[in-house]
Amino acid sequence: MTDALLSRIPYARFLGLEIERSGDDLTVVMPFAERLIGNPMLPALHGGSTAALLELTATAQAAIAFPALRQPRPINVTVSYLRSGRPEAVRCRARILRAGRRVAHVTAEAWQGDPDQPIAALVANFLLDDPD
Repeated sequence: MTDALLSRIPYARFLGLEIERSGDDLTVVMPFAERLIGNPMLPALHGGSTAALLELTATAQAAIAFPALRQPRPINVTVSYLRSGRPEAVRCRARILRAGRRVAHVTAEAWQGDPDQPIAALVANFLLDDPD
């Protein structure tokens, strides 16, 4: 289901997002591509592509946990950039901290190499389904 969800999102296809699964854990990988460089002087990944990776991973995690006819929609999203992203693949994992009938509170972290040293983190609330 997650593969199908991400393949329906044009920006996820543009980023080349791939799914890695191990048991119940879902990790989304954004392979490195030159078009993702935001600062060629460093070089560093563009913050928008990193934020999109975080949000799409959180969306996929919510969609898996709460399958419905509609894709979970973001209510609010906050991204914290913790360090520059190097020109290499980025991995991301999301967790649902709390969920009700209509809203889920989700966090996500993106890293390169060591998961204990994230390059960015997300906190978001998602609308799970329309009451209609």
